[in-house]
Amino acid sequence: MNAPYIPSSGIVSKFNRQWARFTAKAPIDVDLDHAIVTFTFDDFPKSAATIGASMLEKRDWLATFYASASFAKENTHHGVMFDKSDLKRLTEAGHEIGCHTFEHLDCTQATAADVITSIDKNTRALQKMGLETPLESFAFPYGEATPSVKRVLGERFSTLRGIRSEINRGKSDRHLLKSVPLDGGEAGIKKAVEAAEALTQHPGWLIYYAHDVQDNPTEWGCTPAQLEEVCQAVERSGARVLTMSQAITALEGVE
Repeated sequence: MNAPYIPSSGIVSKFNRQWARFTAKAPIDVDLDHAIVTFTFDDFPKSAATIGASMLEKRDWLATFYASASFAKENTHHGVMFDKSDLKRLTEAGHEIGCHTFEHLDCTQATAADVITSIDKNTRALQKMGLETPLESFAFPYGEATPSVKRVLGERFSTLRGIRSEINRGKSDRHLLKSVPLDGGEAGIKKAVEAAEALTQHPGWLIYYAHDVQDNPTEWGCTPAQLEEVCQAVERSGARVLTMSQAITALEGVE
């Protein structure tokens, strides 16, 4: 678990990723007068549960934390990971705990049945750790999906999130929602800020995804100062900041 897994970059894998964008879709209209922003944290490191969460909470904002229970209490390439005390504090504060696969399974390299087995295992493990809230939102580990997995998981979760770096606008796919990373150093954070700024002229649903939040982040993480820069841009945009489940409920209300 300490070494990061790199998804396959072969021709077949690339084709599957592209094909998944155009099939097994669940259309939802994201036609908003007032933008929505959602902060999400994947896997999730303790630094996200403490530093990241506290930075949002001081603005009365809530986030969605996607948990892979096999990482709990482990020391991975993201640093020390969440434990049951983090689950308790986050849920008591109103944050949403979302679902990954148990072992951060690459959903393009497994059957739909194997993915469901992993999710069931993840659910049981999180409940054993004391989680009492339902798992309504799912994020594909590595952002990867196949049409068959999208179809099966779409029957179980209200949203499925990928990592295609765009804002959700107009006809969107709730089975593979787009999201903008909070990583990539200063260049990556600049793009994240620009995405928030774009909401003032063209509202949409901007989902951010992050991992560790620490002074010396991994290449998939950001510093507290960088997260603060993005938060300030979101404040200036005037967007509503909602969890994944809150956002989809609000969008269904618009429809």
